[in-house]
Amino acid sequence: MSYRGGNSLNRKRIVQKHNPKIRGVEWLSPLSIGNGELGFSVDFTGLQSFPGLYDTPLGTQSNWGWHSTGGKQRFTGSDVEYQQFDHYGHKVPYPMKPGENEEAYHWHRQNPHRIQLVQLGFDFLDEHGQPIDAKDIRDINQELDLWSGILTSSYAIDGHKVEVKTVCDSYTDTIAVQIASPLLLKGRIRVSLAFPSPDVVDNNWSKATKLTWTNPERHQTEELLHSDERLVLQRVMDEDGYFTHWQKNGGHCERISAHHYQLTPSQEQAEYDFAVTFHAEKNVELLKFAEIAERAASHWADFWESGAFVSFEGSTDQRAMELERRVILSQYLTAIHSSGSIPPQETGLMYNSWFGKAHLEMHWWHAAHFPLWGRSDRLDKSLTWYREILPIAEDIASQQGYLGARWPKMVGIDGKQSPSPVAPGLIWQQPHPIMLAELLYRSDRDPAILAKYKEIVFQTAAFMADFAVWDADQESYVLGPPLIPAQECHRMEDSINPPYEVEYWKYGLETALEWSKRLDIAVEEKWVEVANHLQKPRALDGIYLAHQDCEDTFTEKNHDHPSMVAAYGILPGTMINKEWMRNTLMKVKKEWQWETAWGWDFPMCAMTAARLGERELAVDFLLLDAIKNTHLTNGHNYQRKGLTAYLPGNGGLLIAIAMMVAGWDGTDNQDYPGFPENGQWKVEAEGFQSYI
Repeated sequence: MSYRGGNSLNRKRIVQKHNPKIRGVEWLSPLSIGNGELGFSVDFTGLQSFPGLYDTPLGTQSNWGWHSTGGKQRFTGSDVEYQQFDHYGHKVPYPMKPGENEEAYHWHRQNPHRIQLVQLGFDFLDEHGQPIDAKDIRDINQELDLWSGILTSSYAIDGHKVEVKTVCDSYTDTIAVQIASPLLLKGRIRVSLAFPSPDVVDNNWSKATKLTWTNPERHQTEELLHSDERLVLQRVMDEDGYFTHWQKNGGHCERISAHHYQLTPSQEQAEYDFAVTFHAEKNVELLKFAEIAERAASHWADFWESGAFVSFEGSTDQRAMELERRVILSQYLTAIHSSGSIPPQETGLMYNSWFGKAHLEMHWWHAAHFPLWGRSDRLDKSLTWYREILPIAEDIASQQGYLGARWPKMVGIDGKQSPSPVAPGLIWQQPHPIMLAELLYRSDRDPAILAKYKEIVFQTAAFMADFAVWDADQESYVLGPPLIPAQECHRMEDSINPPYEVEYWKYGLETALEWSKRLDIAVEEKWVEVANHLQKPRALDGIYLAHQDCEDTFTEKNHDHPSMVAAYGILPGTMINKEWMRNTLMKVKKEWQWETAWGWDFPMCAMTAARLGERELAVDFLLLDAIKNTHLTNGHNYQRKGLTAYLPGNGGLLIAIAMMVAGWDGTDNQDYPGFPENGQWKVEAEGFQSYI
């Protein structure tokens, strides 16, 4: 089923109804602008003027801005100690513990890491030239216009109005700013541009999220051009670097310290604009604020007018407008944070989580919704990256004695596996490229997608078939041990046949076989054999277990992800007993420790409920009252202190909504099969692609 109707909904009105509005210091909810490759988060002033007031770091990050402390070759992969795990008589190396060279272990976890490109803010002065504190700023009124991408911030200082417009260019990594205030005529507003240290200062990523200003000697800021109109700076950090281009349009600019500049705009006018571009190259095209604002407005209008859309206006369920708000804001946030040229980190381009690295098991949650919402190109950009790192994945498989390509879990831009007490043991990221490629193909049935991703699909499947082991006693193929399921609280040595992973293995292999047929390539008989003879997930008293031997799933292990339900929800569940899964889902709803769950667990459960025909339960899961299911004023999915933005929760919501609106294979004659038929929900939708 596919909803591809014309634009009958008043999309602009509905989108702008949910524009985020700030009336004070929302210390958890800074607003962000971006273009998929650059993200810029601001405080209530429209820039990054008072970062100390915010629990969420005010970041300026890109997909290309990375740094390796001490240089890229300070430690090599051979410096990390590997532990041997038995895989049915086959010794397999995994980098799970620090070993004797603890420094190398932590260095590889931390490097390469994303860098904060700049801190760009205002300095406000009183009549005597002294700094004004944030508490002296009144009448705060900030609004992000989602339709144009322009952020407008207004406030009063000593009774004088200040209005700031901030926008990110849609095609270059440029932040443009326009400020209007009579305070400009008195020289009481200045612009500060400062560069933090690029180094990671703690082995615990959650303690290393904020900008660091120590060790200024560890990086260099060199002036290449300083004129009335432009300031061009070269940033150097060990072997890494980038350029900052400040189109400052007059005024007086001085260097305050080695890495800090301050600009005093001309006092001749009460309006001033400037733009700052970040780039890996020295020469870039510089544009004025008006040009950038026009380009951004055109881009965002096209974004909202194309692709899918859904509205819940007219619903009498009191939760409907909150769900609509979350859906609108999640589209915006994933567009600026999760639609770039590489898989995103879980906090997007806000600040560094897990040292700024991507978790490839999360890539599906970030980006699988794009083709379902008619925006396949945004997934295609990051999926292409897998072709670049395919040799690394093949090398991991080869080192472990397997065929094909084994995809790493925690990676930087280089695609290299990071050591970790958990990450190397996960396997559920393995079938992701197959499903993501299949979702792209289903969008338009374009043979070019088959040609582009066939090697990714086939090498992924080759590892999957080789990783499965024939168990003569069970007369079937089994997965693990060693492995760690998506529910990460299980030991490598104990885990065998977790339901989600087993069902995903079957889906991945069968999809790869279908690709062989589409491309008229001889099928791999081993793939057929494994897919047809995988051991079915185990249930106890009609309840699915976290893995085959985990009989304490709902006593001691009822925390973290209830990932067993994904086997019939995210996946078609061809090996799953539907009633046993219904029992399992109901037990999860009642007995799971939801304070330990994660943002994507709620849409995951909603998808299972929808596939089971439990429509009201599906909505209940989407809007479950739990701290990890909080969506802040800015739309970000809050998890806990230090992790105030979690994009997999936003992406997961959009995947579930697409499934509940357009259905899945086998629901061709049903309208909105995931939403209740209780008369309380009015759903209008267009442009969706059905799910698997």
